[in-house]
Amino acid sequence: MSKPRITEWTELRGLAYLAVVLQHCIGEYIYRSDIQQPDSVMLAMLYHLTRFGTPTFVFLSAALLFYNGNKSIGYSRYIGRRFRDIYVPFLCWTVVYWVCTQNWSTAQWGNLSFYKGMFKEMIIPVSGYHLWFVVMIFQFYIWFPLFEKATEQIRTFLRRYSTKRRKQLVLAVMLVAAAAYALLLHWSYYDMSAWSTWLPSFGQTLLDYRTYNFVMYFFYFMLGAVCAYMTDTWRGLAQQTLPWNVFVFIGLFMLMGHTMLIQSGDTINLNISTYLKPSTFVLIVSQLLLLYGLLLHLQKDQRSEPFRRMLNWIGRYSFGGYLVHALVLSFISYYTRPLALGDHHFTATLITFVVVASASLGISWLFAHLPGGNWIVGSKGRQRLNWRLHFQFLSSKRASKSTQELG
Repeated sequence: MSKPRITEWTELRGLAYLAVVLQHCIGEYIYRSDIQQPDSVMLAMLYHLTRFGTPTFVFLSAALLFYNGNKSIGYSRYIGRRFRDIYVPFLCWTVVYWVCTQNWSTAQWGNLSFYKGMFKEMIIPVSGYHLWFVVMIFQFYIWFPLFEKATEQIRTFLRRYSTKRRKQLVLAVMLVAAAAYALLLHWSYYDMSAWSTWLPSFGQTLLDYRTYNFVMYFFYFMLGAVCAYMTDTWRGLAQQTLPWNVFVFIGLFMLMGHTMLIQSGDTINLNISTYLKPSTFVLIVSQLLLLYGLLLHLQKDQRSEPFRRMLNWIGRYSFGGYLVHALVLSFISYYTRPLALGDHHFTATLITFVVVASASLGISWLFAHLPGGNWIVGSKGRQRLNWRLHFQFLSSKRASKSTQELG
């Protein structure tokens, strides 16, 4: 029997999608030469509200994997599904972004280097700058059966203890993992650049592209596993810590905003608040718990139903929207970059965000309801409409209405 659906996961995915789109819209406008300081500061502060986006996708991917399990279908069938639903759409959009970023007047379609560059994009995407996430998360999918076996052994070990003792042990393990992850991020942010000077070329490449490595996000994956196996406990934690977490998040938000403004100088540098930084890690975990608790709180309020339905819809089509949103943003930027926006960069960012997020979801919805859409926007493509039945229904409805009018 299929397990009950966890509604807040889809809603949280919708929020994560909106955060990623807003983040990229901010990056489009904040580095423009004509931006004025008030707009630059406001966009820098707004940027910290988007930091939870990508790590939340890792968290939710792990939660879904561990919650549903894949032991019964075998590894070849499991990885085949993941390749079809995740990696094939990535390959399609990699080709699209590569072709769109080439100089059409000089691109030589018969030149071998053109296709070598395209192949390199499928391993280390640059033209589609956001597609690195698919390369990274697919590494978790490849190794997931091993992670699942290890987790099952840990759960078997924990069953010998009482429920209270079990929770204490899990909390202890997660605290140790959090400390180890913070240390890894400290090395990444402060030390790894210097390491490349004495490492061989292969090691230098790994360090240069460490954001593509799934190891750099392992704690969020562990957090998703805990949420999947201890959903009620996780919900209780998110709700119980909600009042305190508001103050923790506000404090971290102000601290990181101040740090970015101080260290940036005259030009804002968003890389100061990279994912791979210990303080950003603490902010993300706080924000993740905060948003989870708020979504659970909204479930008790009937007035929030329209908002939750909207988030649910966004979450359903978020993967396709994620794949296409950078292309939509590039199209809009083609027309906005020549404009002298003056002191309207903040307003332009918000308007662009609404347009990009909406248009990208609309494109994702369209492909998802076309035959073969799963090759473009992932598994949602299999939930396509039966157009023949749809048109038959509309025709019968029109015929019934005409008969009534004649009668």
